Amino acid sequence: MTRSQLLAMLPILFTSATVIWVMTAIAIKRHHWWNATFSVVGLNLALIGCVIAYFVSPQIVTPLLVVDSYSCFYMALVLATGLATATLSHAYMEGYDGNKEEVYLLLNLSVLGGLVLVCARHFASFFIGLELLSVPLYGLIGYLVKERRSLEASMKYLVLSAAASAFILFGMALIYSQTGALSFTDIGARVAAVTGSSYTVVVVGGAMILVGLGFKLSLAPFHLWTPDVYEGAPAPVAAYLATASKVAVFAVLLRYFIEAKAYQYDLLLDVLAALAIISIVVGNVLALLQDNLKRLLAYSSIAHFGYLLVAFVSAGSLASEAVGVYLLTYVVTTLAAFGVVTLMSSPYKSHDADTLWDYRGLFWRRPYLTAILTVALISLAGIPMTAGFIGKFYAITAGVEKRQWLLLAAIVAGSAVGLFYYLRAMVQLYLRAPWVRKYSAPLDWASGTGGAMVVALMVLMIVLGVYPQPFISAIQAAGLH
Repeated sequence: MTRSQLLAMLPILFTSATVIWVMTAIAIKRHHWWNATFSVVGLNLALIGCVIAYFVSPQIVTPLLVVDSYSCFYMALVLATGLATATLSHAYMEGYDGNKEEVYLLLNLSVLGGLVLVCARHFASFFIGLELLSVPLYGLIGYLVKERRSLEASMKYLVLSAAASAFILFGMALIYSQTGALSFTDIGARVAAVTGSSYTVVVVGGAMILVGLGFKLSLAPFHLWTPDVYEGAPAPVAAYLATASKVAVFAVLLRYFIEAKAYQYDLLLDVLAALAIISIVVGNVLALLQDNLKRLLAYSSIAHFGYLLVAFVSAGSLASEAVGVYLLTYVVTTLAAFGVVTLMSSPYKSHDADTLWDYRGLFWRRPYLTAILTVALISLAGIPMTAGFIGKFYAITAGVEKRQWLLLAAIVAGSAVGLFYYLRAMVQLYLRAPWVRKYSAPLDWASGTGGAMVVALMVLMIVLGVYPQPFISAIQAAGLH
């Protein structure tokens, strides 16, 4: 391995070292603050490693991994999300009676899987990264072992995730049986020469992979686990599950599509377009019925990945830019929303503050925290001057350029329905509660690292909405060509 390849691998190496560092620190002495700090320092070093890797990219590290500007952008996004989750976890776990430290070990392992996934250019690294990303989530989702809902959510995710992984693995086997290739570029070249019954086998294999990835991305009709798992998981874990895990999967899906030249197959694009419409309809309609904020955000994420699929299907050569902008705005906004839920839940040993009733009249108790959640909900609705508007603008622009009028109609109708339930949740914040609820963030919530992280996310939401050009330029520079 050359020096440049080692430098390109710095984010993965630093994150691996952080896993070992945190594990050793826990073995030596349990100390919540120290172990959280070790985790945050390690993730920051990995972020710095992304900058170094960018300047030596592109580098092909074995046939399995490629570190280019595209990988560096998504590695930075996954690491930043992991960093936000670790910071929020520290605030959340302070009130927990049991062992707190292992949450950082599991989180770093999952982040490591995400980094491998976004660098994957081969089915082997694709699957290894996917499993390394998913398996620690079983423990993170069920971390609050005294909470029945948390354990139930973990079991549901474990069983269904294992089934999805089996679909993906069998689909890979079918494609390999007919093409004899595992790298993305080789598969694209050889599939074009496959005909007859062999082509049918390849199509079935591709369909099985799509089913497995549909589960990982919460696309309808593979979404049934999502609301239950989001509701049962600890709030910071739900934030990570809604953002980093899906970003990594979508990043490798886009690389696979571009390198394997999958955009030339109209049938595949039609299937993805159908999944987009179903996800938008199901996500928005079911969100209307929710009185639980976590479940509302879960159904909202299903709809948002429907919008994202519209950009993915429509953009063609511009897919990398459209998807990058949408994912960045979605991650910032979703982390902010779940960050408020985390700060509301952290001082208590009972279940999370997740029902809309728990937030009734929050403005009269914590006005600044209410402002952050309000901006997050407005951004999710795609209102101008917020990050969410920029993401939705890209999705609509991509649809207009490709004349995908049916997909555009789905976005417009879905956004109109979404506006209703986001406003419904927002109104609860400003109503006067008949009595003081037990759920409320500490008075000094902004002085901790978790509070500072949520404030920074709100600022970033507004900056992205008002002046997105520097971020768009960075995403354009990190595009796949």
